[in-house]
Amino acid sequence: PRGSEEAKAFVHAFLKRSMPKVKDEAIQDMLTRKALVLEHYPKKKAKQKRKKTKGFTARQRRELRLFEIEPEQQKYSIFLPLHELWKQYIRDLCHGLKPDAQPHMIQGKLLKADLHGAIVTVTKSKCPSYVGITGIILQEFKHVFKIITKEDKLKVVPKLNNVFSLEIDGFISYIYGSKFLLRSSERSAKKFKLKGTIDL
Repeated sequence: PRGSEEAKAFVHAFLKRSMPKVKDEAIQDMLTRKALVLEHYPKKKAKQKRKKTKGFTARQRRELRLFEIEPEQQKYSIFLPLHELWKQYIRDLCHGLKPDAQPHMIQGKLLKADLHGAIVTVTKSKCPSYVGITGIILQEFKHVFKIITKEDKLKVVPKLNNVFSLEIDGFISYIYGSKFLLRSSERSAKKFKLKGTIDL
């Protein structure tokens, strides 16, 4: 058995090693008490920075031809099932297009809906050659629609200065392209004002 002095020295050294931030005077003060609470100082872990995954640039997307539709795939019949899926999607979105449904509510939901697969017609345009183009929307960009017609021709129709009509279950909605210059992902969060307009 160790003597009292040795025991005191051992405890003092142990406390000094266990609590390096505590001064000798404080340790001596602790030794005069019967109860002692040891504190633990864990080592701080260095935070690892998360690396953000970078997507393709616009130039890389063009080089890889990510958004191009191959000529052999440019057939109206291929995309008819997509149109049927789109109609079911709109019916679910509008909780069924019933005759007593309020038109402005349906219009508001269509403005935010995904239009890939919808059949649209250019009803008005400042460029007469666009009027009458009807087809399924295959791709929507910020400024243009890519539409496949019944003649299996892929048309790139600008939104600016064009009015599009969209019909589903007897409900016809008109889209003013000049007010629609957004990507489809941005439209879902935008608040549209349901007011009439006379310009294209």
